Amino acid sequence: MTRDPDYLIIDRILGGETDAYAILVNRYKRYVYAITLKIIMADGEAEEAAQDAFLKAFNALKNFNRESKFSTWLYRIAFNTAVSYQRRAKRRETDIEGLHITSDSGESGLEKEDKMKFIHKAMERMSESDRSVLSLFYLQEFSLDEIAEITQTPANTIKVRIHRARVRLADELKRILKTEALTL
Repeated sequence: MTRDPDYLIIDRILGGETDAYAILVNRYKRYVYAITLKIIMADGEAEEAAQDAFLKAFNALKNFNRESKFSTWLYRIAFNTAVSYQRRAKRRETDIEGLHITSDSGESGLEKEDKMKFIHKAMERMSESDRSVLSLFYLQEFSLDEIAEITQTPANTIKVRIHRARVRLADELKRILKTEALTL
């Protein structure tokens, strides 16, 4: 059994002190929102999905078996909730303003902005599954094991999906930029 510092707060909540759930919400709201935004790619719906994920987690808290960290369990709920929202909505609108990627390569802000514009355009053309694994691995910096737990997929499968998604991203960038893709 993993010893998670959130267990004490969970015990308080399950003991009737439901207001303590606000501590967990405040602790994980940015991460849950980031997961839902990467999948749904629409700010308002991502916020709604994040709130829904927190509500689902609260209602299922008594079923949390503590075999994994609370954060991983919560991220899995957020991931599944966002995928459900995305499937129901069937929309492809994109709001990428909350996405920040840093680079220490000495590029100017304009160069980074241009690269990000093309990367986002390429990611818009990719499947929900490809966008999700790339976002979780590269932007959220989850380990393969954490992504496997969140998506309930074997880690080796996640590794292959990330590799294939990177290849598809490169292909999309080449289509978008043609010969300019080599300079990215």
